[in-house]
Amino acid sequence: MTKKNVVEFRAMKQRGEKIAVLTAYDASCSALLMRAGIDVILVGDSLGNVVQGHSTTLPVTVEEMLYHTQCVRRGAPDAFVISDLPFLADSTPVMVIENAGKLIKQGGAQMVKLEGGANQVRNVELLTAHQIPVCGHLGLLPQSVHKVGGYRVQGRDEVGAALILADAKALEAAGADMIVLECVPSLLADQIRLSLAIPIIGIGAGVGCDGQVLVLYDMLGLTSGKRPKFSHDFLVDSRGIQEAVETYVKAVKAGKFPANEHSFS
Repeated sequence: MTKKNVVEFRAMKQRGEKIAVLTAYDASCSALLMRAGIDVILVGDSLGNVVQGHSTTLPVTVEEMLYHTQCVRRGAPDAFVISDLPFLADSTPVMVIENAGKLIKQGGAQMVKLEGGANQVRNVELLTAHQIPVCGHLGLLPQSVHKVGGYRVQGRDEVGAALILADAKALEAAGADMIVLECVPSLLADQIRLSLAIPIIGIGAGVGCDGQVLVLYDMLGLTSGKRPKFSHDFLVDSRGIQEAVETYVKAVKAGKFPANEHSFS
């Protein structure tokens, strides 16, 4: 596979070529994802839910993110890896640089992801000034679950939609190289995609995004309890995990996933 980078992802957006992203937390899964043709591996703080068994991502620490990022990098040495900055790891300028630096220098990530819009502009500017690629995260913010009152679709009203669009533009202007949009109406996601030059990766944001990301456990039907509306069990009709991931990649690339039933209006 051709090694990916931030320049290539922008070129993929310009060509209309979809970007396929999945989470991974260990060497074995990351190696499998690379064999299946995934473009990006996200070491998400979702490990707090699917690996550690917490009800939220909030307990996850920088040290745990570093450990899992190192595991993923060992399993997929040529992968493009994004690592999440966990809850409160970006609270001060010193903390955001130190913690992002750990994930890049010691973990082997090529990009860090942080949640929030206008409140993160200074951090994005700071990381960009230190040559650290940044992925923003807007819409439903799992680290803000207590503040917003649960896992709810965001941006359905005019005011909320305008705020998310403004936040996306602010993150891009600050130097962000990519943005994840989670649980927002498809029409809003389309508007944001058309308004920005950087790739927009959707999760519950409709098929119009420049790429898609899912939690690996969700798309393999391993999630305990109810699977999120925006996900699909790709393993149920496959002969194994690698075929399921290959099917996911093909569906994303062809614009067949997500379908209407995985999206919000």
